[in-house]
Amino acid sequence: MTDQGRETRAPLGVAEVTGPSMLPTLLQGDQLLVHYGAEFRPGDVAVLRHPLQQDLLIVKRLVERREGGWWVLGDNAHAEGVDSRAFGAVPEELLLGRVRARYRPITPGRQRSAAVVLSWLASAVRPVLSDRDVSRRLRAR
Repeated sequence: MTDQGRETRAPLGVAEVTGPSMLPTLLQGDQLLVHYGAEFRPGDVAVLRHPLQQDLLIVKRLVERREGGWWVLGDNAHAEGVDSRAFGAVPEELLLGRVRARYRPITPGRQRSAAVVLSWLASAVRPVLSDRDVSRRLRAR
């Protein structure tokens, strides 16, 4: 699809989760399908550049727009993760893409029969949905 000769669809890419800050939504080692250049709404899970270390990519939930950018939090309240409580609002230009889905890789060395692959597909591939009740989560922290 083009708009006056320009590509209007944002590219898709893959990112990998490291760390526990997005539990239970995302687990260590999950692969993410990222829609780069997508529009963002409160509740979305996004890949963004860390505001203080811009060569580091992080995955956080967008809570709300504030002066200076987006307030972002990890889903795991018990993780000592880095989010807006540590560095404040994230400028819009540091948001890279919206997470659309996650999948867990097949365990290395595991038999790859049709039944195993179907079982993996049923349990490992999931859309990453927006949390529309992020204001409740913000007040609880």
